[in-house]
Amino acid sequence: MSAELLELSQLDVHYGAIHALRGVSFRVGEGEIVTLIGANGAGKTTTLRAVSGMLRPTAGNIRYRGQEISGLKPHRLVAQGLCHAPEGRGIFPNLTVTENLMLGAFLRRDADGIAKDMERGFTLFPRLRERATQMAGTLSGGEQQMLAIARALMARPKLLLLDEPSLGLAPTLVETIFTTIQEINKQGVTILLVEQNAHLALNIAHHGYVLETGSVVQTGTGAELLRSPEVRKAYLGE
Repeated sequence: MSAELLELSQLDVHYGAIHALRGVSFRVGEGEIVTLIGANGAGKTTTLRAVSGMLRPTAGNIRYRGQEISGLKPHRLVAQGLCHAPEGRGIFPNLTVTENLMLGAFLRRDADGIAKDMERGFTLFPRLRERATQMAGTLSGGEQQMLAIARALMARPKLLLLDEPSLGLAPTLVETIFTTIQEINKQGVTILLVEQNAHLALNIAHHGYVLETGSVVQTGTGAELLRSPEVRKAYLGE
């Protein structure tokens, strides 16, 4: 059992009168890929936003590296190695690829380390190297997704939250992105992944949690959930 890096216990989140998360509890061990799967509106993105400080929970606890972090501002969490690559990518379209990457390192002062991590991003995603001086808004959807992930890596995360990295991408690119996610994990980054493509997500995940209407209804290793009749029927189209 790996040491716990992130633990949510009995987390509730409201959007006004809407009860978006109800008593969500799960853990992410150091060095793991953990995935959250579920239908649209199940609370997956809300969970990531609560973890990364973009939403304030109404009840429950979020512990990261043993410390309570609920209510901390996102930039404080980035400084502690918790980074979020949100759905919709959130890149800066009027800045170049390189400028977007530099913004990922805005809290850092180690020029050599920043240059190394820039090189690492270009090695993981050779397409970005070819487009280093291009405006990010002119990139294809897949390239923008690569940029969003590479930019999050510039902050040297210990825990990377990925929200729908395959959304709207061509199948060949989806495969590239998922291979790269595994490579990033092998390099020592723990990953919490939200993904519509349950089959792909469970294939690479050490553990998975199934969310339905704001609650965890099932959990297991990636392999166990891939074999589960309920998961196969609901999320794998069988």
